[in-house]
Amino acid sequence: MWERLFDALAARLIRRGSLDITYPDGTRRRYGDGAGPAAAMRLHSRHRLRQFCLGPELALGEGYMDGDVEIGGNAELEALLRLILRNRRPGGFPAHLRAIEAARFALRRLSMRNTAHSARANVAHHYDLSDDLYRLMLDPDMQYSCAYFTHEGQSLADAQAAKKRHIAEKLLITPGDHVLDIGCGWGGLALTLARDYGARVTGVTLSENQLATARARAEAAGLSDRVSFHLTDYRDLTGPFDRIVSVGMLEHVGVPHYGDYFAQIARLLAPEGVALIHTIGRVAPPMSQSTWITKYIFPGGYVPSLSELLPPLEKSGLWQTDIEVWRLHYAKTLRCWRDNFDANLDTVRGWYDERFIRMWRYYLTACIMAFEEQAQCVYHLQLAHDRSAVPLTRDYLYPAQRENRHAAE
Repeated sequence: MWERLFDALAARLIRRGSLDITYPDGTRRRYGDGAGPAAAMRLHSRHRLRQFCLGPELALGEGYMDGDVEIGGNAELEALLRLILRNRRPGGFPAHLRAIEAARFALRRLSMRNTAHSARANVAHHYDLSDDLYRLMLDPDMQYSCAYFTHEGQSLADAQAAKKRHIAEKLLITPGDHVLDIGCGWGGLALTLARDYGARVTGVTLSENQLATARARAEAAGLSDRVSFHLTDYRDLTGPFDRIVSVGMLEHVGVPHYGDYFAQIARLLAPEGVALIHTIGRVAPPMSQSTWITKYIFPGGYVPSLSELLPPLEKSGLWQTDIEVWRLHYAKTLRCWRDNFDANLDTVRGWYDERFIRMWRYYLTACIMAFEEQAQCVYHLQLAHDRSAVPLTRDYLYPAQRENRHAAE
């Protein structure tokens, strides 16, 4: 029965392109019109067929992790996910799956109730893995967020440095400014703002691993007098701060708490201050978070649409002095991370089993596809109490281009 249901599901879903599936008994079937992208997978377990019929997204990720779904290397996994995403359309799934998804979306506010305890547990699930894993995957500064690629062929390290410069320019830091870094990670941005821009920085995180590493890095850099890191929930802070920056943290706040988040930014920010929020977002209407990502990678995580952020932001009273959209930068960043991960597989195998390795590869590849094939981007929200807190044009962000233009006049 489950094989017939799965066959009908695959035939209904894959209309464009070509998907070859080898069933557990060796039977091969092809789905799609044969035009466009092509992919293949082999199923080794009849039990997995039942899971596909009840929850295909989770079944595919778990099947790949467990080895029940054989796909191949990165190129083959990309081809399969790209084919599936290009075939997603309203009404593409059977009624029972659409009903389940609608219920998940309707209940997402309840599932995202983010107490201080649950927030710390969610952060620990992902960020308190061994720092060694992140060191071999990330750039030397351990920036675990979207880099800013200003030209082709740019290295990951240079693109991450460009991201930090771009953020610093948007913050308009002057020496001595007190900067709050919400979700400071391993401290790289905070150390850069103190060392290169003369700021005093307070960084907060809910990850014990990140806290220990950030403090050690500040001590080694001789910046402990200007940078301090704390294991603190942003909701427990008091201000004011001249500047506030938050990179990759809003994705962990949750829809029910956006009002609290922006209200707290408004309370903490000095009257003449500037804040910069860097977050993954959707340039399309809201949808539920991936079931697989929620279960295995980012419990409590959620990628917001701008339509979900603007109402609570408007209520905060803050000016939106600039909103910038980064498109394929994160796909490029993720490809660098996956390349680094694969280049160090022998080392990783000394720490984790093959199931973890397949999980991590699936995570990175699925996220690449989200930015290349879905309506996913990165938003930069520059905020202030005073509309005149930042210049009226973006020229201040690109001093070299401005000087060249003036020289030509």
